[in-house]
Amino acid sequence: MTAEPSRGWQARDLAITGAMVALLEISKRALDMLPNIELITFLFIMFTLYYGKKTLAAALAFATFECVYFGFGPWTVTYYYVWPVLILLVLVSKKRGRTGVWYYALLSGFYGLFFGYLCSLYTLVLSGPKVQFAWWVAGIPYDITHCIGNLVICLVLFRPFSALFGRLRSQGLL
Repeated sequence: MTAEPSRGWQARDLAITGAMVALLEISKRALDMLPNIELITFLFIMFTLYYGKKTLAAALAFATFECVYFGFGPWTVTYYYVWPVLILLVLVSKKRGRTGVWYYALLSGFYGLFFGYLCSLYTLVLSGPKVQFAWWVAGIPYDITHCIGNLVICLVLFRPFSALFGRLRSQGLL
């Protein structure tokens, strides 16, 4: 993984962002029937490793599409911060030289484990700490599933996607 070139937004960046959002949405719909098993976390990790901070635009577009598709509610604000938090964690990790499959698999797993907590933060603001704590604790079984799913997905897909993204980058497509 090489450092991303420093350049402003180009038409190609918009096309790549659209392709990222499309892949995120397709993967989400394909796995909707499995509770808390998703490719979104893994894809955001890979996109960030190879496309850098410009992945934030894909996260915001993805969050907006989800809100339009499912409707707006108190939960909608969570997508606008949970995915950027993951992207920022990956950017910091990348800057510190973290490149290994196990590092990102563990990051992905822990992110799944604490995803419910991150999502419960809006209830802290709306309803107070007792409701937020109860909401988070009630979802811990789903967070455990999310953790295991994220860990396994990253372990299985990290190397093949790294090879694919490396080829795309060498061909000037990423």
